[in-house]
Amino acid sequence: MRIIRAAAAALAVALASTPCAAAPAPLLGTVEFRTASLAGLAEWQRVLRGIEDERLIYGACLRDPGACPTPGARAWQEMIQSQTGQVAMDQLISVNRFLNNWQYKPDSENYGRRDYWATPLEFLRLSGDCEDYAIVKYVTLRQLGYPAERLRLVVVRDTARELAHAVLAVYLDDGVYVMDNLTSAVLPQDRVRHYVPYYSTNEASRWAHVTPLQQMA
Repeated sequence: MRIIRAAAAALAVALASTPCAAAPAPLLGTVEFRTASLAGLAEWQRVLRGIEDERLIYGACLRDPGACPTPGARAWQEMIQSQTGQVAMDQLISVNRFLNNWQYKPDSENYGRRDYWATPLEFLRLSGDCEDYAIVKYVTLRQLGYPAERLRLVVVRDTARELAHAVLAVYLDDGVYVMDNLTSAVLPQDRVRHYVPYYSTNEASRWAHVTPLQQMA
């Protein structure tokens, strides 16, 4: 996935006048700046349009397994149905484990492109890379009734591997939890110390993140 550090820094400066106060805790120990604009996130805007186009298929697949476009989509909807009404943390663990069973594939192999964000049905047909896992988990939790304000797709720098990466952050009453394609565990954010966010987003807002100086030393 292509990440331009200069763009992330520019975003932080541009949003510096709108500090985020809604989240129960700063994401991954950063200072957050929120805007309601998704401008500049072209791949995310495109995939949101694709998700909206797919919604009728999700519903048809849930009502009639024969309407599912792939076996993976059918299994996905059956998993969602099985998790309806379960305890929130059990849902997160089950969703994370289920979707992490798809084999990682780079965008270059699936689409012949350096960076492509896949819709859930594309992911379930072809699999994908880190942001694609995060997107399908996002949509899964939305189908389970989680409001958008409790979910964030987070693009990070993995300081352990010195790579760009993407995960899903979920805000529950007692904290923030990270769903990651690299592990079946759903961890509270204070146990995920090797990720430094570039930015985070949901379908309504985006956030720039600045790491406090004492954490950068």
